[in-house]
Amino acid sequence: MNKVSFEAYLNKYHCLTYRIAGMSMWPLLKPGRDTFTVRLVERHESCRKWDVVLYKRLPDIYVLHRIIRIYEDSYDILGDNCTGIERHIPKENIIGVMTEFTHKNKIYKINDRRYGMYVALWCKPYKIRIWLKRWFNAALNKKE
Repeated sequence: MNKVSFEAYLNKYHCLTYRIAGMSMWPLLKPGRDTFTVRLVERHESCRKWDVVLYKRLPDIYVLHRIIRIYEDSYDILGDNCTGIERHIPKENIIGVMTEFTHKNKIYKINDRRYGMYVALWCKPYKIRIWLKRWFNAALNKKE
């Protein structure tokens, strides 16, 4: 069976829908249940802060995470369930930007007001969320 890369698929069809595999975008997307749709990001195009992007980390590793900071030629990116920020991801590594997703079998567009509330309440205060998660994990480890 020939495997087609995400880049090749997006370059040909300009849109890709895929089932989420990992926990890094929880609680927005649950692995094995929810899907996301991304559209091709053109080479001249810049993404926006809070966009969820599909990017290439290594030759065969693709990641779906959120932009939390923009630089001239790169982004800082963080999964909604992560504590480690990936810094200075080159803009040319971004291959797609999320346009919609399914959550519990309901389709949501990124301009849906409920999604906007999620971004405002869960994503934008990411520094507090990271601190709380690290503190909670440290407290659990002390008890053991």
